[in-house]
Amino acid sequence: MLELQNIQVSVNDAEVVHNVSILIPNGKVAALMGPNGSGKSSLVNAVMGHPRYHLTQGYVVLDGEDITNVSTDEKAKKGIFLSLQNPPAIPGITVSSFLRNAVQAWTGKNIPVMEFKSLLEQEMQKIGMEREFASRYVHEGFSGGEKKRLEALQLILLKPKYALLDETDSGLDVDALKIIARNIQRVSAEMGILLITHYTRILQYLVPDEVYIMREGRIVQRGGKELADKIEKQGYMV
Repeated sequence: MLELQNIQVSVNDAEVVHNVSILIPNGKVAALMGPNGSGKSSLVNAVMGHPRYHLTQGYVVLDGEDITNVSTDEKAKKGIFLSLQNPPAIPGITVSSFLRNAVQAWTGKNIPVMEFKSLLEQEMQKIGMEREFASRYVHEGFSGGEKKRLEALQLILLKPKYALLDETDSGLDVDALKIIARNIQRVSAEMGILLITHYTRILQYLVPDEVYIMREGRIVQRGGKELADKIEKQGYMV
């Protein structure tokens, strides 16, 4: 289980997340919902050690181990994956090379180039990506939807223990959303997922076991899928 215990986060000396606790069991999907600016992204960025977001109180506990002060790199090696809302471009590094190196670093195994190429093409086909995509430079000139597809592809190939998915549904049309959500669902039994979104449409295909509602930096409601359905009908301000 990944536990976020009584987390407080500050940005530029202003507290933006207040005493937030979330449980992410292995093999389960937790949804973190809320309007823009409610602190959802600040929370997960602080958890992973982004230098702009300062975790000023609380603990991050991974399968019983306190990893609050562990470096970002070590948190990733321990099996925590964070997908970013707007990941930066990496000129000169192809998608194929980037993903192969990431998988090798995570598994500790050397994967022959042709073997990985075959695996990559299989997974790309499943999420509707053209083969030529593998030879493009990472995120360089990518549309919002292409960035989200690559984030999903990383998740599927890496199969981390826990995934923090920050607005994976952003920039996707309905068909792409269905494909990506169902492929994440395909591997979700092997990991715990915290799915951050302010829309409910992805939850039709990637059904959460627990739903947390965040507003103004605080968890204000917690429940099951029915809570997301209520938000869809009534909005966040009810």
